[in-house]
Amino acid sequence: MKIIINTLLYISLALLLVSCHRADEDQDVISQEEISNVILLVHDNQTGITKTYNYTANATENPLISLENGKEYTVDVVFKNGNEDLNSEILEAKDEHFLIFQFIDAQIQLTRLSGANDTRSDGNKIGMKTKWKINAINSPSAKLNLTLNHAAISVSEAENNFTYGSVDGGETDAEAVYNLSN
Repeated sequence: MKIIINTLLYISLALLLVSCHRADEDQDVISQEEISNVILLVHDNQTGITKTYNYTANATENPLISLENGKEYTVDVVFKNGNEDLNSEILEAKDEHFLIFQFIDAQIQLTRLSGANDTRSDGNKIGMKTKWKINAINSPSAKLNLTLNHAAISVSEAENNFTYGSVDGGETDAEAVYNLSN
């Protein structure tokens, strides 16, 4: 009887270990829990001054980005897990990632400036470096919703009502919200 119980226990343990194996999942999956901060480095192209805006996951307040109508800014996106920069992981799996910029109550023209190191094999740029031309901030509740998508079936850089980028399928690796003002 003791041998049967030990054998069943051994088989159950072996089945549990095999069923928990994650080798079939993508190695490059960055879960939303791993991204603690989404940082925007906003460079004023006229003055040369760069300001840092740090969105912290689960924070009670969103960063307020101050922009001036008529100005152009170059913006770099940095993803972090604590002090660890995750951009290299995202770029290594560039065909699996894409950024969507949704401007609400703001008329901002966005151009993806990304270079060859973050241009996907389908020709679309992830969006880690962009240029923003500020036409108008229309409301005190203006904001940017920034989404990092993973494993979309297809992506597009096209603009639709000041939302830049769209995806079919996939899942969200990170979302960040920034308030906008001028």
